[in-house]
Amino acid sequence: MLEIKSLQKGKVGVAELDDALFAGRHNPVVLREAVLMYEANRRVGTASTLTRSEVKGTTHKMFRQKGTGRGRRGDRKAPGLRGGGVAHGPKPRDYSYSMPRKALRRALVIAMAGKLRDGEVMRWEGEALSGGKPSTRAVRAALEVLGAAGNALIVAPGAADRDLVLSVRNLPRVRVLPADEVTAYDIVAHRWVVFLDMGYEMLTARLETASQKTASQKTASQKTGSPDAGAAVEQGSAS
Repeated sequence: MLEIKSLQKGKVGVAELDDALFAGRHNPVVLREAVLMYEANRRVGTASTLTRSEVKGTTHKMFRQKGTGRGRRGDRKAPGLRGGGVAHGPKPRDYSYSMPRKALRRALVIAMAGKLRDGEVMRWEGEALSGGKPSTRAVRAALEVLGAAGNALIVAPGAADRDLVLSVRNLPRVRVLPADEVTAYDIVAHRWVVFLDMGYEMLTARLETASQKTASQKTASQKTGSPDAGAAVEQGSAS
């Protein structure tokens, strides 16, 4: 069990978290590859330049081939001239790609393990907002008391409360996400991770359920046997 800072009814205390899921050695390369993928998927990819054939202008050769001492200059749209086309410039493209879900899940575990190790995980117990209306001032004050002001990811157990989302909308680098949508990039992009009631339990349950599902599928495939192994047996019997 790991002790972390907790906020309940405006008072700072200590809460305990079960960190068994995030214990052990981790490969940071998986986290790096996941962050690169998320960054690439965020790229708009609208950069565009005009090639030589797209620049408006004449294709008439500027000088004759020999006798002027100006070299073998082509038309005014050549990439070497000012106002000419761009050689091998960027064009609109899609930079997004995907990674296996198992690797992304592993990257989330590594990111959370790093936050727990560095003491950057906190808990916000009880109701986040009182009064039944959005309040940016109240959320900012609570994060300051907790020591997570300025750059924090607030993780809700389920769908994020609308009043809380509206309250943090004007706070720079503060975001609210449900536990089912948190990624490794969200964890790395924020200094502090603040869990609301049952938010941490929902996140760990999500990771454990996915790992158990993968293990059960692996066990089922081992019981039935792989097609390649069956084919090898048939070939051996035939020979």
